[in-house]
Order: sequence, then C-alpha cells, then structure tokens
Amino acid sequence: MMLSTTTSPTRKPKQQLGDYVRRNIGDWIIVFLMLVLCFITLYPIWYTLILSFNDSQDTMMGGIYWLPRKFTLESYRTVFIDRAILKAFNVTIWRTGIGTVTSVFFTAMVAYAFSKKHIMGRKFYLILGTITMFFGGGLIPYFIMLRSIGLYDTFLVYIIPALFNFYNLIIFMSFFREIPAALEESAKIEGANDFLIFIKLILPVSAPVLATIALFNGVYHWNDYFAGVMYISNPDLQPIQTFLYRIIASVSMTKSIVGMPVSASAQQVSSQSVKLATMVTTTAPIICIYPFLQRYFVKGIMIGSIKG
Repeated sequence: MMLSTTTSPTRKPKQQLGDYVRRNIGDWIIVFLMLVLCFITLYPIWYTLILSFNDSQDTMMGGIYWLPRKFTLESYRTVFIDRAILKAFNVTIWRTGIGTVTSVFFTAMVAYAFSKKHIMGRKFYLILGTITMFFGGGLIPYFIMLRSIGLYDTFLVYIIPALFNFYNLIIFMSFFREIPAALEESAKIEGANDFLIFIKLILPVSAPVLATIALFNGVYHWNDYFAGVMYISNPDLQPIQTFLYRIIASVSMTKSIVGMPVSASAQQVSSQSVKLATMVTTTAPIICIYPFLQRYFVKGIMIGSIKG
C-alpha cells in the first residue's frame, strides 16, 4: 500500500504531460509555422529600416543583419531637405487626401442610388459595371482618352479617373441594404429628400464601410506610381512613389548621390541610402494609420458575407 501511494503521484503528472504534448503537438507545429511566417514577413521591413539608419559606405561592406553598425541620420536629413522630394511628398499628400474623400463620397452616393430596386435601368448598369471588372479597353486607348479630355499632365488625372470603383460600389450596396427601410421612411415623412437622407442619415451610420473603402482608396493613392509615370511629364506634379521609382530605375545604387545637401558627406549619403530612407518615410504613414482603422476595416470587409 505504501508503494502504491508513493509512486502514483509521481507517474500521474508525467502521464498528463505526455497526454498534453500529444494532444497539442498540432497546435505547436502551427504556432511554429506562424512564427516563421511572421519572421519572413517582418524581417525585410526591419532590414530596410536598419539600413536606412546606417552609413551608406559602411552598408556596402555588408554584414549588417539586426542593428545599424554605423548609425547616421544623414539619409533622412537629405530626404527632408531636398526640395524635389518635399514637393513630391506634398503632391502625394494632396492626392491621397482629395482622392480618398472624393472617391468615397462619389462611390457611396452612386451605390446608395443603386441599392434601390426601383431605379430605372439598374440591372443594365450593374451588368455593364460587372463587365468592367474583368475587361478593359487597354492602356493606349485609355491614354488617348485622358489626353483628349485634357487630363494629361494635370493634377486632376489622379482624382477624376479614380472617382468611381465598381468593386467598392458592391461593398457599399451590401451595407446599405442592411439599413432598415423604416429609418428612411421616417425621414421622408419629416420632409427630407433623398440627398438629405443620404447626407444626414445614411453616411453617419456607415462608419465601418466608409473606413474600409477609405483605407482601400488611401492606400491606392499613396502607393500608386504608375499614373505619375504614364500620365505626368511635369516633375512638379509627380508623387513620391514615382520619384522613388525613377531613383531606382535611373540611378546607380552604389555610386551616384541623389539630392545630397551641401553639408552632407558623400561618405554618408548615397542613392541607396536615400532610396531606403524614402521607402521608410513613405511607408510609415500607412503603418501608423492602419491600426486606428483596423476595427472598422475588419467589420466593413465582412459586410454582406453573412445573410440572415
């Protein structure tokens, strides 16, 4: 009896530990794979960040993996002093702000109209919009059209073509259909017209979908470089992403100096270090804004996926 009472307590925890490991080995494998995936995703961002803070000549020697070896802020000083870069940043900020607000408002207004089944020709226009999601006229006809209507080499080439997106319209329509019809009926009884209902009633209760579409449009406008390359020839109108693209495409990474201020040393600032600093600077605003919109984004993107 003494042996049974003394040995069972020591064997039982080991058996429980073995059972726990066997039951959760799949979870440990999943956790390990997710950690590896997170590392693969985040390390390039971290690597770009540390190189942007390192001396460019020292960077060319290699061997930098985790922390800057020779810390310097000259690359960021170059970015914020160079007038061409600042002008490109200014264009990007104005484009993102105006383009996001106008696109969200215009697409939401059209979607609100199309969410009403009594609209004349609604099905026909929805079919046409669906076709545009899969087929386009091509780059050359699109370029000729923009030039013929006077948008080429103007700031409006960033705004007007992006006013409407049919995919975003579908998301808006799915949300507007979930709004109780009684709200609109009560507003009409009070004498409000459709536009007033849209402004005073629909938009205030549509914060999740508005944040979602605003995030879509904001990221597009901030990251887009193609419009500046194809439709802009005036360097004063190029956004920062186009400026960065032209640095990468036309300047040697290891020898040329880009936008170097007079007080900066050529040993500290090269085209590669300026490029990395510009990449970090252009990416930082999106990274900072996204956490504040994430809760709306997750809720808005699921709109229409579950039907009661």
